[in-house]
Amino acid sequence: MPQPPYAPVNPPVRTLLGPGPSSVPPEVMAALTAPVVGHLDPEFLKIMDQVMEGLRAVFQTKNRLTLPVSGTGSAGMEAGICNALEQGDVAVIGVNGYFGGRMVEMAQRSGATVVTVEAEWGRVIPMDAIESALKKQRKVKLLALVHAETSTGILQPIVEAAKLAHHYDALFLADTVTSLGGAEVAVDGWGVDICYSGTQKCIGAPPGLAPITFGETAVEAMRKRTHKANSWYLDMSLVEQYWGAGRVYHHTAPISMTYALHEAVRLALEEGLPARWARHRLHAAALQAGLEAMGLTLHADAAHRAPMLTTVRVPDGVDDAAVRKALLTNDSIEIGGGLGPLKGKVWRIGLMGHSCNEGNVLLFLEALERALAKQGRKAQSGAGAEAASAYYRQERKKATT
Repeated sequence: MPQPPYAPVNPPVRTLLGPGPSSVPPEVMAALTAPVVGHLDPEFLKIMDQVMEGLRAVFQTKNRLTLPVSGTGSAGMEAGICNALEQGDVAVIGVNGYFGGRMVEMAQRSGATVVTVEAEWGRVIPMDAIESALKKQRKVKLLALVHAETSTGILQPIVEAAKLAHHYDALFLADTVTSLGGAEVAVDGWGVDICYSGTQKCIGAPPGLAPITFGETAVEAMRKRTHKANSWYLDMSLVEQYWGAGRVYHHTAPISMTYALHEAVRLALEEGLPARWARHRLHAAALQAGLEAMGLTLHADAAHRAPMLTTVRVPDGVDDAAVRKALLTNDSIEIGGGLGPLKGKVWRIGLMGHSCNEGNVLLFLEALERALAKQGRKAQSGAGAEAASAYYRQERKKATT
């Protein structure tokens, strides 16, 4: 009998500490193995409803139009932008990293005139610069910002930005691909009109779905479009009919991924959102204390560091790729390299969702010390792990007093 040209899938077990995907909890992996049913099966429709309700809780919104787009985080980005913008619209977009630039590209493909407000990669975009850009335009349809910029580790303040957008009669869109589930995202409380994310980071599911929510102002703006959205697949006027009460066929939903998202959201809500945010802050602070104790320099502005993604500068004379390869080969740990102008200059260390725990922090710091030693950069033995451990001891003592 002829043999297949390749062996069965057998990937290695990795500790995923990069910018995504993050490690997946066993309960979520188990959900992926549940029996596949039809995408209009009554039992699956119940699961869809529960997923929408769970996502509303995670986004902290009552928005009716809240659902997972069938696609990764970039599909969520494109769904948000192509439904909000059409030919002739003006969009103001903040760019202080790689993914702000991606939003610009998508907005331009939607036919919009794009005005960028830029800041150094590793710094936040000032509110006065955003307001200046809004003032200069006769009519702005959309203001868009990345909340946690995955390429730099910056957590951009967006509450004031949403107020500015509404003051100038614009919609406000927030990219929370990296932040949702790992830091506070309050769609209704902050006045966010369109907000999207991805499943593979702090939510704790595999990549493949993009949670998204549209407020009623955004929905009304979509109803008033003069042209259809330039993507049939991501046209929310069509997709919402499948996820809504009518259950009008649009496409075959990814059944197993929907199971996984259902379980991931259940686990997040079971943990409690404030507790989950606090967990990400705790382990990020311990990691950063350890890195600095090793004599390394953190890249992002200290006042605005994202708790789930830390950027650290590659020391002079150290081979960025060689260190990452050593971590992967010797310790089965994945971290990310820099993007764009930060390529070869920073490492991106993610503590997201299930990957965000004390064991991973200490494991990584010890492995990084060994990898750097091979590059000739030796620090005091165990300095990183000891500094992180000291931070944990300090925080535990605070919690008991």
